[in-house]
Amino acid sequence: MVTADGKPWHYLDTAATAQKPQAVVDAMTRALGRDYATVHRGVYSRSAEMTLGYEAARRRIAAFVGGQEDEIVFTRGATEAINLVAATWGVANLKKGDRILLSTLEHHSNIVPWQMLREKTGVEIDVCPLTEDGRIDIEAASRIVGKRHKLIALAHVSNVLGSKLDVAAAADLARSVDAKLLLDGCQAVPRLKVDVEALGCDFYVFSAHKLYGPTGIGALWAKKDILDAMPPYQGGGSMIDRVTFERTTWADAPTRFEAGTPAITEAIAFAAAADYVDSIGIEAIEAHEERLTAMARDELAKINSLRLYGPEDSAGIISFTLGDIHPHDLGTILDEENVAIRAGHHCAQPLMDHLGVPATARASFALYSDEDDIAALLRGIERTMRIFGS
Repeated sequence: MVTADGKPWHYLDTAATAQKPQAVVDAMTRALGRDYATVHRGVYSRSAEMTLGYEAARRRIAAFVGGQEDEIVFTRGATEAINLVAATWGVANLKKGDRILLSTLEHHSNIVPWQMLREKTGVEIDVCPLTEDGRIDIEAASRIVGKRHKLIALAHVSNVLGSKLDVAAAADLARSVDAKLLLDGCQAVPRLKVDVEALGCDFYVFSAHKLYGPTGIGALWAKKDILDAMPPYQGGGSMIDRVTFERTTWADAPTRFEAGTPAITEAIAFAAAADYVDSIGIEAIEAHEERLTAMARDELAKINSLRLYGPEDSAGIISFTLGDIHPHDLGTILDEENVAIRAGHHCAQPLMDHLGVPATARASFALYSDEDDIAALLRGIERTMRIFGS
């Protein structure tokens, strides 16, 4: 990648959002231009064709994660998907005295909606600790979880530490107390093979923009019987069956949860992103990121004042601190070197409190990352250390 003036640009912030391949840009351009029309309402041919394209995108995204088309709800992103579950399934099924299990490393999007639900229903929240190397401690979770737990909601891959959840153990634990399992798959879907049926979860959420797709759209996968039993999330067009001033009846799931004009062009580009990833192969992407992550961790570990966080086999994400240098200062100097990293709390302030730091620097890899990006990161760190006299 290059800057506007043609200089090399080293993008190491894919965990925040991925750069877009031309295939995705082209798909969205066609959908916004030549093919554009509304969906689900028009009787004219272009509207019918756009509707077919939109629903084909739903099938494509369902297949990408091993689900069925009537199990995928398009949302504005993973954050809205979790809020949807909390506001529908949560309100309908959880009551005072019931418990939810989260973990120390969760993104705020998998914390705040449950706190809001707690305010509404009186449900209680427990927090699973981490292992010494930054994994969700399922053994500890097994000592916490009891019959009052109705939901376990965990990150499949940590957005800060890159640690991978032992999903099989988490699913077994949830089943042992008849609790539902929700997985935040934002960081997993772009770099791991995901099969929701094989994982044994009940809800799976992910976003398009981390999967090389557009912003403004994500997906909730849920088992069909669960979706069918959930009440609507928002009211308005599309999600209805019949409206009178006396009462309204709802459309079947998943349409019931998609009020208003949907993100038509974004859905089509979302599907194009899935096609693009499949054309390369998710296993190849995973192997590529694993190699770069191991290489970068090995080189970073040689810097005496640098502290690495997370496990050795972190999935494409490395968080670290550099002595007493604030990550924001490091990020600013790296930007001068045309190296883009993330610096801050990464929407995981409870995890920062656990680590005992206000923020970390985070480098994250993707299918377009290479050894030159690592070399540029190391050069930028060395320059930062010289500036600060470290």
